[in-house]
This record gives sequence, C-alpha cells and structure tokens, in this order.
Amino acid sequence: MAGIMLRPMRADDVEEIARISKATGFFYPEEVEMARELALEAAAAGDASGYHVHVATQDQKAAGYVCFGPTPLTRGTWDIYWIAVDPQQQRQGIGNRLMSLAEEEIRSRAGRLVLVETSSRELYEPTREFYKRLGYQEVSYIPDFYDVGDSRVTFAKNLSEGGVHTIRSWTAQL
Repeated sequence: MAGIMLRPMRADDVEEIARISKATGFFYPEEVEMARELALEAAAAGDASGYHVHVATQDQKAAGYVCFGPTPLTRGTWDIYWIAVDPQQQRQGIGNRLMSLAEEEIRSRAGRLVLVETSSRELYEPTREFYKRLGYQEVSYIPDFYDVGDSRVTFAKNLSEGGVHTIRSWTAQL
C-alpha cells in the first residue's frame, strides 16, 4: 500500500468522487449524482455542511473516498454516508484505512455510535462482509426499502470507551 495518502477532500476532487462512485458499478445513476452533490456541498461549506469527506490518493490521483457526518438530532451518533474505492485500487486496504480515519475523526468529535446502511442485493455481499470484518454489527433489515427486492441493511459500531457493546438488532415485519 505504498504511496497511499489520506487527506481532506479539496474542491478539485468532486469530479473524481463522482467518477469513482460510478466506476464501482454499485451505485444507481441518481446515487452517483447524490455523492457528487454532497461532495460539492462539503467543498463549498466545509464542516458547516455537516459532511466530512476524505480522499485516499495514490500518485496524486484519487483512489477512494469516505463521506460521513453527525446524524441530525442525535448526540454522538454519526453516519457513514458513502465509501468507495476505485475498482483498480481495491483489495489494497484503502477501504480499511478510510474507515479507520472516519472512526478516528468521529471519536475526536465526541462520536460514540457509527451507523452505515447498505443494500441487501447480492452485489453488496462483499460490502456487508467488509463492515462485519471491521467490527460492525447488523442492527436492522428493512425489506423492500430501496426497491422491491432491495432491502436496507443497517450496521452499527459502538465507539464508546470500553469497546464494542452488543447492539440489539431487529427486522421490520411488514
């Protein structure tokens, strides 16, 4: 993983964030546009936007990014909104480093609980396993949330002093 640098996003990273999001093949076109819009907002307003975006670079080129922020109307709960790594750069530990950076920054801002949601589609199985390897627990499953046959799976990790606590999970009965 030589040459991988992590840094806060700059305004000139916005189009690279959109490119990486699209290149993964995971996101619908409207999701790619939303990732771009959040990056634009973060570039324009900084921390005041509520979004924190960090980029992993290799040889001065964006290789991945993570976008996270405090969950509105909570005390110490944060969301990981987006994480993506360029397909040509995957399996080099970049995603692990981006998540570690996000967790460190969340802790430094009195964050205690991190949530991340993802799709139940088969395509996302490696993503769900990635979160589990990082110590996240599945805490909810909402059937047909994104679309028929595309359920929302939410994972959580407790960053509180004393380590990870068991988090009770539930599945919606619709």
